[in-house]
Amino acid sequence: MARYCIHLAYNGLNYCGWQTQPNVSSVQQTLEEALSTLLRQKTGVVGCGRTDTGVHAEDFYAHFDIAEDDGRLLPQQLPFKLNSFLPSDIRIYDIFRVPDNFHARFDAVARTYQYHVSDQRLPFRQGLYSRIYFRPDMELMNQAAQVLMEYEDFTSFAKLHTQVKTNICHLYQAEWSSVGEEWVFTIKANRFLRNMVRAVTGTLLDVGRGALTIDGLRTIVERKDRCAAGVSMPPQGLFLTRVEYDWNKINSML
Repeated sequence: MARYCIHLAYNGLNYCGWQTQPNVSSVQQTLEEALSTLLRQKTGVVGCGRTDTGVHAEDFYAHFDIAEDDGRLLPQQLPFKLNSFLPSDIRIYDIFRVPDNFHARFDAVARTYQYHVSDQRLPFRQGLYSRIYFRPDMELMNQAAQVLMEYEDFTSFAKLHTQVKTNICHLYQAEWSSVGEEWVFTIKANRFLRNMVRAVTGTLLDVGRGALTIDGLRTIVERKDRCAAGVSMPPQGLFLTRVEYDWNKINSML
């Protein structure tokens, strides 16, 4: 068997997330069906993470295995064919050989998400941002975002009743910026908890509209109680924008 990595992107509006689920459309299922048809063998893919319903990915990786003889010309042939076969809201950037022990999820060393909000109606950005009805104080939100960098336990922003073994995450970046008529929250970490980015964004927006103080944010984080934090923002404003690997190390094992 030979293992290959797919570099792709997708608009999540028409999917119930990345992961295959019964009786609904998912990115994983759509990709597996296309691969299985083109390769003429049942082909499963393993993604670098799970995006929720309506969440988008500008940078996503998945791996799959095929019989080695069938894969000799795979990278040259399959990306174009897949892009012709898949719906227009999924794009394949590249397919390349990786070591047999490569894992799209567990070998990732960092992930970056962005959340987009605006207080304006943006007709050409529908489904790609979340509408808010106040003008937030970005300077105050950035002060609050820097407070998050002091912590590692993000239980207060984690979806309840999941099977994760730890709620410890190491943040590398957390900041707001202004882009056109939108405010964009960028957050980078080694890993994220279910619903974490949307919950963090909602809580920081509480700071930005004056409903929560910086000290209040500290209290929320230290309580380690999801019920203490702000609301979870809608999914359509969330983008997975970068997934990082140590490609030098990975390629050295080929």
